[in-house]
Amino acid sequence: MIPDEVVEQVSQQADIVAIISEYVRLKKVGSVWRGPCPFHQGTNANFSVQPRGGYTCFVCGEKGSVFTFVQKRLGMSFVEAVKYVGAKSGIEVTEVDRKREGPDPREPMWELQATVAEFFQRTLWDEPAGAHAREYLASRAVSRATAERFGIGFAPREIGAMRAHLNGLGYDDERLLAAGLLVMREEREEPRPRFRDRLIFPILDQSGHTIGFGGRLLGPGEPKYLNSAESEIFAKGKTLYNLSFARNAIRREDRAIVVEGYFDVLRLVDAGVEHVVAPMGTALTEPQAELIGRYTKHVFLLYDSDGPGQKATFRAADALLAKGHEVRVVTLPEGEDPDTFTRERGREAVERLIEDAMDVFDRKVQLLQRAGWFSDLQHKRRALDRLLPTIRAASDPITRDLYLARAADAAGIAREVLLRELHAAPRRGTARTAAVTPVAAAGGPVRTASAPVPSGPYRSSVEQGNAEQTLIRVLLTQPVWQDWIFEAIGRLEAEEFPGDEAGGAEALDEDPHAALRDPVYRAIYQALQKHGADAAPEMVAEELDALAIHVYEDLRGEPDAVVDAKRSIEDAMRQLRARSLDARVRALKSLLSLAGEGEKDQINLSIKKLADEKRSLGAQHWGMVPNRK
Repeated sequence: MIPDEVVEQVSQQADIVAIISEYVRLKKVGSVWRGPCPFHQGTNANFSVQPRGGYTCFVCGEKGSVFTFVQKRLGMSFVEAVKYVGAKSGIEVTEVDRKREGPDPREPMWELQATVAEFFQRTLWDEPAGAHAREYLASRAVSRATAERFGIGFAPREIGAMRAHLNGLGYDDERLLAAGLLVMREEREEPRPRFRDRLIFPILDQSGHTIGFGGRLLGPGEPKYLNSAESEIFAKGKTLYNLSFARNAIRREDRAIVVEGYFDVLRLVDAGVEHVVAPMGTALTEPQAELIGRYTKHVFLLYDSDGPGQKATFRAADALLAKGHEVRVVTLPEGEDPDTFTRERGREAVERLIEDAMDVFDRKVQLLQRAGWFSDLQHKRRALDRLLPTIRAASDPITRDLYLARAADAAGIAREVLLRELHAAPRRGTARTAAVTPVAAAGGPVRTASAPVPSGPYRSSVEQGNAEQTLIRVLLTQPVWQDWIFEAIGRLEAEEFPGDEAGGAEALDEDPHAALRDPVYRAIYQALQKHGADAAPEMVAEELDALAIHVYEDLRGEPDAVVDAKRSIEDAMRQLRARSLDARVRALKSLLSLAGEGEKDQINLSIKKLADEKRSLGAQHWGMVPNRK
């Protein structure tokens, strides 16, 4: 049998209009949809479907729910009909031996989050403390109707306001701390609200339960955006903002538009483009790509037109391709973002851009061609390094083969050569495949959402991971060295990954922190570079996933582990420098299969120079570390 609550969930989430439209030509008439009856083979529009109800034929009298229609039209049993509608609605329906006793154990958490959402909304609209938040919304041309549609609220700056309100309703501090709504830095400190002086965006799950919040800071400070802490009901990497409202529109349109943040979603929906979701400002993860796949396989990426936006676009595309999606890129005019573009030019302009969207691989090739990356051997090699991860990411074999042919044609090389390269192991230092969780937009951290938290010390699997760990440990325990470490790593990256010509291809370049190749250490490094090595732990932790937080806390908890910081930094940088030289040698060797006879001599000479440099590598390369005593 199927539990009653599952049947009810499927019934509530089902888009009856979309399902019946697969078998009946429906046309909207007022608030209902009309068409010819499929049961008595009528020709007039006597068959009526209510979006939030059932169907009725005014001639033959047939009527019922979405399940009744599927049973009668497709000859299914009730259980089969529920499973069929569930699949259409993105809900996995399984039979059980008997119903679960009692209510859903998550109900109390949903109730608390909904209560907090009401407090934030009332503060925004009814309290003097919300005045500057109301002014901020007005400055961004967000009407009250739109804000209320999304349940936007405001978290006051006053430390005790939310706590006192919720305590008065019977929610004690222990429960609020467990839910992450209150935080304590130290054991004896008074609990403080996680969200203060922030515009609040409630985050809903697919069933419409409030499971968390996103808060935008209205005053100075960092981080600008802060999300709820991970919990039993909220996992940021497995949640998409606005999906609860957009899912029916996505099924109806058979495509999803993915944008970066909350305001992008608000603006597009306000303009009438409803099939839009966002990963809440972080990188699109593979679980989120799977979530979209429950509703459609056609995805349009509409990100900011700047460099970070384009990088986020291509990384999101790889995650989507890995899940079998067809991915197209919507290109905004230079300097534009979805929010301002839609506000200034309206729905029709947005829809024209969507109609002109390019397949993501064609867009990559276009950027590389415009930058002249196919004009000489070394750039051609690097161009292929940026195309191969996307080819590898494509799980659909036909798509992969089409991409392979397109890359070979663009580079002017034999398809067989590229095919051999495709099946070879990815070169170190090249763009990552979709198997590695993408980097967040705008310099955000690498997320390793699927990685388990180890029971003991973290062991890096990358070459010279111990050197990366040493540098992170110094940053955390002796932040006085942070400027020199940031500068040294920057110099190393500039040598291994020099800048390229204009033309947009920089969006396809390496991870800006590729000198640190372990994803966990790289995530911590990025967070420290963003906030400063002496930043408050909770600020740094907001940038990290569970595994990275575990490693971060372990390294912070060993203040005496670094005896001689100067020597430790020098040794670590020598190791990373040697690794970098090895990577450059490998890159040059990979050019040999593409080079002519004359070019091969020059490549071999360069390889010899790098090998000599590695042999002579000594303290003089990194001996400029200043004394900090």
